[in-house]
Amino acid sequence: MWTWPNWVEPSFPLPDTDRNKVLPMRHRRLILAIALAALVAAGCGNDDGGDVAQPAETVAGGSDLVIGQVMPETGSLAFLNAPMIEGIDLAIGDIVEAGGNVQLLTGDTATDPDVAPEAVNRLLGEGAHVIVGAAASGVSQSFIQTLYDAQIPQCSPSNTSPSFSTQDNAGFYFRTVPPDQAVSPILAGIVAADGATNVAIPARADDWGNALSGLLATSFTELGVAYQIISYDEDATSYDATVAAIEDMGADAVVLVSFSEGAQIIRGMLEAGIPPEVMYGTDGIYDRNLADTVDPSNPNVLDGFVALTAGGGDEFSGRLIERTGGDVAYGGQAYDCVVVLALATLAAGSTDGPAIIGQVQAVTRGGQKCFSYAECAGLIAEGTDIDYDGVSGPLELDDVGDPTFGRYIIAEFIDGELTVTGSEDVDLAELG
Repeated sequence: MWTWPNWVEPSFPLPDTDRNKVLPMRHRRLILAIALAALVAAGCGNDDGGDVAQPAETVAGGSDLVIGQVMPETGSLAFLNAPMIEGIDLAIGDIVEAGGNVQLLTGDTATDPDVAPEAVNRLLGEGAHVIVGAAASGVSQSFIQTLYDAQIPQCSPSNTSPSFSTQDNAGFYFRTVPPDQAVSPILAGIVAADGATNVAIPARADDWGNALSGLLATSFTELGVAYQIISYDEDATSYDATVAAIEDMGADAVVLVSFSEGAQIIRGMLEAGIPPEVMYGTDGIYDRNLADTVDPSNPNVLDGFVALTAGGGDEFSGRLIERTGGDVAYGGQAYDCVVVLALATLAAGSTDGPAIIGQVQAVTRGGQKCFSYAECAGLIAEGTDIDYDGVSGPLELDDVGDPTFGRYIIAEFIDGELTVTGSEDVDLAELG
């Protein structure tokens, strides 16, 4: 099977930095409806959904795929909102341009497990056949049972918790980003190659934080690097104790498993004399405005800070940057969520949830390679089995709905700007 090379040379010049030797990397409601003759109308109800809001049996025109988007327009992951929403919009536009028929409904999760289920139920009541989101693993957990009971397919572009791979109620769930088993060896390898021997891992005490910090710990152990996980309450009013614990262990590197609250921890570390050159951020804090959040008076306050996130290829990232001004995190994965759902619907000839989810893996593996909705839809119309390779790389979804390939972007604050310095593609089969 053809695989992506381990290291993908960016199409842009790499900055002259010592780390290059170790880097192997609106809210708006949109309604679009254009006829698609190949998509057969079908209802999407479920007789045994209890009190769960059900999608409408049909929608305007009788053949639309209605996508419910639930993203963090507010809350601690709001800074990740733009690239994912724009990625979704780009996919919708490409599908429509190719003759597809989709309708997009939107909802705000507020990055809050108590708010998100209300948004999801509203979207189902308005007729959503599928859900794209949420951004945070813990937020998706707050409504995954609802979607399982209602037999509504769900795709997340950014849930990386390993839990989804094994839980019983994930039968209608898939994702376009690999679980954290893929990213932890990359990040740990970068930190170790920079010379760290004693690493602090301040981590949110939630599903994602516990999982990723544990995987990082395993990776550091394999590399012979000492570490300490410093778990914290993400809703704490102060993170002084977290900073003190980092100081007390004499850490020579810090890997933050944080969302936006990580800015407060960084500020405390800087005040304690810990330099940004020994700080590393996971995807939850990959934010080009992070330096301004930490210290608005000093644009270079985070120069040397390295962060890593999932993203798309160079060509797609260029399209995305035109819309976001530079944010790319999970934009490619969001795009691929929409395209996979649309292709699965087309292959199923139905908007019925079980029919769609039954085609999701099939359209991403084993068939004739195709690289866009237009190309793949044409093959489906000819009766050809397809294998969609997305803007985030080959997906090759496995039997539990996890991609077996991942693409990661590595960036560093240089002269006050979060600058992409490299990318790395991962074949999870090679990780064992």
